[in-house]
Amino acid sequence: MSTIEVQATVEVDRPSDDVWRLVADYGRDPEWRRGVATMAPSTVGPVVAGTTTAERLRMAGRTFENTGVVTAVEPGRWFTWCTTSGAPAHGGRTVTPLTGGRSRVDLELVVTLAGLQRAARPVLAAVLRRGLAADAARLTRLLENAPR
Repeated sequence: MSTIEVQATVEVDRPSDDVWRLVADYGRDPEWRRGVATMAPSTVGPVVAGTTTAERLRMAGRTFENTGVVTAVEPGRWFTWCTTSGAPAHGGRTVTPLTGGRSRVDLELVVTLAGLQRAARPVLAAVLRRGLAADAARLTRLLENAPR
């Protein structure tokens, strides 16, 4: 098996509580994650351990149907997740308070490749890296343009 690991980090001019409410609410993912047509979490608002998701994602001309589960949560700080069907992947989201009412957001994605996907690893890695960075930038704009 071969994996692709990508990370994106942004600093946001918003308090960590505001940032957490957005990044930990899967129902809001379509607002900042490109290609997410639908995201249906089993819980409303911030995730808890055991929250499940049903995602329809359009990427690279294909539609993916993924289900997932939140594997661990430290409320207000971080959570980890993994897919249970669809594209084999896992990752996490972390919010770190900074001085002056700012926050840092770290997004992590690890995708496992199989079969012919392994031959396309360099291209897929570049697509995933650019996509996660663009999602982080959209997240920043969404947060910083939200009413205070």
